[in-house]
Amino acid sequence: MQSQHIVRSFDEDLKYLANRIAGMGGHAERMVDQAVSALVNSDAGLARKVIDDDLFLDEGQREIDDKAIVFIAKRQPMADDLREVIGAIRISADLERVGDLGKNIAKRVVAVSDARHPFSLFRGLQALTELALTQLKDVLDAYASRSVERLGFVRDRDDQIDAMYTSLFRELLTYMMEDPRNITACTHLLFCAKNIERIGDHATNIAETVYYVVTGDQMPPDRPKEDKSHRVVLPTETAN
Repeated sequence: MQSQHIVRSFDEDLKYLANRIAGMGGHAERMVDQAVSALVNSDAGLARKVIDDDLFLDEGQREIDDKAIVFIAKRQPMADDLREVIGAIRISADLERVGDLGKNIAKRVVAVSDARHPFSLFRGLQALTELALTQLKDVLDAYASRSVERLGFVRDRDDQIDAMYTSLFRELLTYMMEDPRNITACTHLLFCAKNIERIGDHATNIAETVYYVVTGDQMPPDRPKEDKSHRVVLPTETAN
């Protein structure tokens, strides 16, 4: 009876970490989406909301770190369970940074709205954001399902994000050279574009962590040829 209680408590701790990561992931996605929306629509109120919302991710990372340390000290997990705990620590750190990047974009909303700027540039920024957030959502879905099946495409899409960022960078520079009055706004937009490109990098980091959690190996440099463990049993499920 005592053994069953320990196993149940053990599984509940792992489930807690997974649920906390899921909450942080959804929150980070919304922050970035709202930050770019505030930028495009010159919405200072929404920008302030994004900046305030960053506290949730800061607290989430600290909470996961504290919980993971206690878990390791008390439970002394091995193999798969230890990877789950280490993975939660890594992923929460990446999500906290994604929140910081969203906050940085929100902080530039007032500066961009007060300056003269070519509205057509926002279309490129929105397209880059959509691609980066799709990347982030896909890797978080892979974490939730513990499936590495689609992770091989992550690096390919990261290359697309880099290429789109480079194109947007050149376009912004062109506007700055054509009309010096565009320099202030375009400089801010350059920083915003770089922040979005960095979100793609953090999504790639999360993908590599998910692959390690599920397989116990480092993600290969090329697309994985096969899944060593297409799906693992979640703490709330019963193994066959």
